[in-house]
Amino acid sequence: MQDSAIKKNIPILIHILGWSLVGTVVFVLSPLSIGVERPMEFWIKQGFMFSMLIGIFYFNYFYLIPKFLFANKISMFLIINLVGAFTYVGILIVFDDYTNMQELMHKAFRPDATYVPKPRNLYWDVSNMLIFFMSVGFSTSIVTVQKWQADEKVRFQLEQERTNSELSYLKAQINPHFFFNTLNNIYALTNIDVEKAKTALLKLSRMMRYVLYETEKNHTLLTKELDFIKDYIELMRMRLSSKVKLDINIPEKIEEAEIAPMLLLPFIENCFKHGISSQHESKISISLEKIGNELILGTQNSIFRSTENTPEGEASGIGLVNTTRRLDLLYPGNHELKIEGTDDNHYTVLLKINLK
Repeated sequence: MQDSAIKKNIPILIHILGWSLVGTVVFVLSPLSIGVERPMEFWIKQGFMFSMLIGIFYFNYFYLIPKFLFANKISMFLIINLVGAFTYVGILIVFDDYTNMQELMHKAFRPDATYVPKPRNLYWDVSNMLIFFMSVGFSTSIVTVQKWQADEKVRFQLEQERTNSELSYLKAQINPHFFFNTLNNIYALTNIDVEKAKTALLKLSRMMRYVLYETEKNHTLLTKELDFIKDYIELMRMRLSSKVKLDINIPEKIEEAEIAPMLLLPFIENCFKHGISSQHESKISISLEKIGNELILGTQNSIFRSTENTPEGEASGIGLVNTTRRLDLLYPGNHELKIEGTDDNHYTVLLKINLK
């Protein structure tokens, strides 16, 4: 609470210190540096000018800029400030005439010389007008920067909300496709080996718990994600024939890190959807390693075009498109994805993610 109160009062303190510095340097130290004793009327004028500039600053800050400048009434904003500048200078001229400032300053700087009235020096009026515009310019700059920062913060929050909504939508698309494919696999197993089907159901229930609880989070532990992938591979292995050779290189232990859940599965799932055939020899290679903060996933599989027209093949394709989009949203500039198809009907994926 105390830290929050301090942060809230920082802008006020900055304004107080800023005006104290300006008032001391411009309206006190600068005249004193000449070494001439000024009349009391001069210091009253200095205080009067300083008070007016503060009023001008905050009138522009709180009223003119929001009501006219940010409302795109730029012409009116400029006209009001121009009229204000002439009014400001006119008030100072009236004050000088009322206090006979010219004669008082002459006596202060030339006490031995006879005072002879002279035409008013326009240099001081122009200088005062420039000081007026400096006050307006400073307040305009500060409010503009603050508005830009506020707009940027809102834009960032909206972008975050949009990204989170899109990620939730993408995850919702991936998960049903995965379970659709996996249930089809278990259904096929029930016609071959009931005991294997039961084991597969147990693995699937463990995987479902992962999906239900971990995918609700933005990140999960890398070890949990790898355990999930291992369960999936073991589940798929149960239905493979001897014509399919698996080359799996996933470490039993890996340095812990955080990763977006269900991010790696679609690439591995794709291997089994497109890389196996009941008539032809096939091979699936999957490797995963972590070097420093970089996670590297590599897959290679054969391509059997017939699977592309099946519902499973279509689902897998959607999953890959969505996962690519998730990578762009979650790891912008921190990932590298290469997907290549070779002339000998092989499909390779190389994914590198900086998990730091």
